[in-house]
Amino acid sequence: MYVDSLTVMLLALAASSAMIAYFLVGTIRGKKDFADLAPAGFMLALFDFISGFYMSFFWPLPGPYNMLFGDPLLFLGMILLAGSFMLYKGFDIKILSMLGVFLGIYLFAETYGMVAFNLEKGVDFLPAFGLYLLSAIAAVASPLVYLDTKSKNGRTAYYLLAIMFILIAFIALFIGSAGIVAHLASPP
Repeated sequence: MYVDSLTVMLLALAASSAMIAYFLVGTIRGKKDFADLAPAGFMLALFDFISGFYMSFFWPLPGPYNMLFGDPLLFLGMILLAGSFMLYKGFDIKILSMLGVFLGIYLFAETYGMVAFNLEKGVDFLPAFGLYLLSAIAAVASPLVYLDTKSKNGRTAYYLLAIMFILIAFIALFIGSAGIVAHLASPP
């Protein structure tokens, strides 16, 4: 039996992005201890990692789609797993933004591939393109977390990143919700 879990994967992406935005806004507001985020972050990270891994290596979609959807979620899951452990231990997680840059470069390549190889069409194209492009920009810009939140430029950068992650969460939730409705309308 074929089970399409892409919709719940998009829900997890939305929740993961919202947690990242929460972390960024909390940092701007001077919150120092984020250990309370670690358990929920760990569960989301584990789901992102496992579902991304499953999709990348075993999901029966044509190869490009497994790479397009599964690979970035797998890599995000790895980053969030490390982040939740580091938050739990009280470590500074800014170093993970460097891994975000690599994820962003990969997402830029996927955004290009989506257009060049016509992998998304019709009404699905614009939200998917927006999700990938905004995710790529946010990931590549993630080292802005090294700016001092006490400076105007630092606060602006953190808010800009938070807004991008909130938009990513809404787009992922929109695509996932549309997918749920489509799946419910025509069950297998």
